[in-house]
Amino acid sequence: MKHTKIGALMVADVVTARYETPFKDVARLLGEHRVSGLPVVDKDGKVMGVISETDLMVRQAETSEPYGPKRHFRFAELTRGARRQAAKAHARTAGQLMTEPPVTVHADDTVAEAARTMALHHVERLPVVDEEARLVGIVTRGDLLQVFLRTDDEIQADVVKGVVVDSLWLAPQTIGVDVHDGVVTLNGQLERLSEKHVALRMTSQLDGVVGVVDQLSYRIDDSHLKPAEQALHGVADDWLRKL
Repeated sequence: MKHTKIGALMVADVVTARYETPFKDVARLLGEHRVSGLPVVDKDGKVMGVISETDLMVRQAETSEPYGPKRHFRFAELTRGARRQAAKAHARTAGQLMTEPPVTVHADDTVAEAARTMALHHVERLPVVDEEARLVGIVTRGDLLQVFLRTDDEIQADVVKGVVVDSLWLAPQTIGVDVHDGVVTLNGQLERLSEKHVALRMTSQLDGVVGVVDQLSYRIDDSHLKPAEQALHGVADDWLRKL
């Protein structure tokens, strides 16, 4: 069972800036290429940080009105986050503007892994790097959402082959698989409860699956057995089935 890798979704031709790239040139790059962010790389192509449109907007937001009241000193301005915001408000180069350290992924990472990374760090794009942290591409939230464009027939075929046949070693007709708008319904009777858990978990992890409806039953509750005993029990059952 294969999961879509980031390398298949990433954009390889990436708009980048260098540490010394002037602020206005960064804004120009974003506008000309119609992107909402870009990585900052060094002379070796290694990712140093990432800039987003929000970083550029900080400067405008922090600019005092010419005739407005002066901002008074606040203790909150001593916090790490406030100091970072203040530095960006006066940034003149990409290096001063970027957010660091960069949050990155590798081309061999799965879509699910990249999605979890985005959610954890609250970012909308991830530079894709090689083993030496050199930039090889970039992936955005929109790119990751492509997996949900898979058809119901494609998902059903994946469940039958990847889960039922290749992982559980069962005949294709053992489990009924119905898919509607990405929601997979599994029905039928399995030999063991542990097999049911495997079927549900693996199905939920397939690319394009929105949800899983459990209509599976089982003949033997093996939840009280230790993992080794479950494995031996399963081997014996498989051997007896072939008699």
